[in-house]
Amino acid sequence: MVRDRLEGVGDARRFLPSDIRDLAAFRAKAAEVDARITGAARTDWIEAVRAPGERAQARLDAVREGTGYLVTTGQQPGLFGGPLYSLYKAISAVLLAERLETALGAPVAPLFWTASEDHDWAEADHTWMVGVDNELHRLQLPEVEGAGDQPLHRLPMGPGVEQCISQLEELLPDTDFKAGVIDRLRAAFRPEATLPEAFEDWFAELLAPLGMLFVQAHAPALKTLSRPRLLHELAHSDRHERALLARGEELDAAGYGLQVSIMDGGVNLFMEGPAGRERLYREGDRFRLRHSEATFTLSEIEARVAEDPSILSPNVLLRPVVESAVFPTLTYVAGPGEQAYFAQLAPLFEAHGVGMPIVFPRLGSTVVEGKVGKVLEKFDLDIEELDRPFHELAGDRARDDVPDEVRKALGAFRGTIARGVQELTEAAREVDPTLKGPIQHVRSVAFDALGDVEKKIVQAVKRESEITLQQIEKAHLHLFPDTRPQERVFNANYYLARYGFGFVEAVTESFRAALPPFDGSA
Repeated sequence: MVRDRLEGVGDARRFLPSDIRDLAAFRAKAAEVDARITGAARTDWIEAVRAPGERAQARLDAVREGTGYLVTTGQQPGLFGGPLYSLYKAISAVLLAERLETALGAPVAPLFWTASEDHDWAEADHTWMVGVDNELHRLQLPEVEGAGDQPLHRLPMGPGVEQCISQLEELLPDTDFKAGVIDRLRAAFRPEATLPEAFEDWFAELLAPLGMLFVQAHAPALKTLSRPRLLHELAHSDRHERALLARGEELDAAGYGLQVSIMDGGVNLFMEGPAGRERLYREGDRFRLRHSEATFTLSEIEARVAEDPSILSPNVLLRPVVESAVFPTLTYVAGPGEQAYFAQLAPLFEAHGVGMPIVFPRLGSTVVEGKVGKVLEKFDLDIEELDRPFHELAGDRARDDVPDEVRKALGAFRGTIARGVQELTEAAREVDPTLKGPIQHVRSVAFDALGDVEKKIVQAVKRESEITLQQIEKAHLHLFPDTRPQERVFNANYYLARYGFGFVEAVTESFRAALPPFDGSA
């Protein structure tokens, strides 16, 4: 989906139609926002937003005049900032906002939505990093009461976070920047803080020079503003489900499939009930909570939400609709998976009378440190070559290192066996045609034995090349830890400790150069 969309092939642009390089598309989206969000609604959302730092406050003040727009992005909170791609999404949003502000001649601010209502503790409670021992380490919070059931914003991390910070401190190299990183982490990741609070405080620290605004999904002002949208979804969930299923059939027919499954009877809402945050399902003329099995009428849920708007929250499909309904959003900066599920959402946006934002792909990066770059250069390796399990890489490398004379001898030996078997088969045909089978068996046995010999030769080469393979393995660990892209595994703290907070500035300048220009602009 993402590749087809960017390359302009297939049916991808039928599902995500806006061209991210077309400034006219952004102008049209701005006009749609102007027509739909008017009067007090244009600035009501500001009460829900946090603007840490002078630059962020200046951006918010500019938009406060009622003629500005937002570039939004967001992510589930993660320990110590979560994977690098969360930071990359935020930086992408900042740079896109700057470019749109210049192009449109109107204030455009970046806004980061922290998914504080998420209840998947197991996805948020850990992070990974390479230690000074060049090994991959998992740092994980101890489980707290309510983990996995209650929204993250209701769960203080507890004293276990201090243990994680101490573990991180031991794993980081001793540098001029290490103490500052640890001190700032401790200020954000406090035992009494929740993961969303700590995550946002940490990102506010990292992104302060860039002027990022923040909103937490459970912010009271946001819950009040989004309540009409959530209740509309509840009242019309059956019709919306049918529309989403029809869209799914179109995606299947185009060969793309669904990123988010449409559950039979599932409502695009969660409600906090006896078993924590639970998915709502239709059951006759009532609604049922998935785990506790408690049921409610529509009017009963409306009454509960009137008393406490925080108990109702959107699922992954409805959240973008709520965001665009409340905020003057031009574009949403999305990762690959998000872009795929946005392709499902046109019917849901239409059902709520909200225009879909232009979905803009986040920028990504692979950090190649000097020591890793030297290994790539020394052994003539491209980054892409390391994007596979190390044992495969090592095996191919060892086979490549087998001396030419050995490789030629093995090939000649195979050729001799093949020719001998062919000659014997032809000679024995007139004696007894049934001898072909036993002769071919001899060929198979010989080739199997020769294969075993080749494996032993490769193993011997591996032993001789142990130092070389160790160096390549370390490079592989830094670029594709656990055989996954670096940005989906590591948090930023290893690089912050080695290179200081200038690391964020370096990534920002790299992304600024890589951000595609609008058509007709420099």
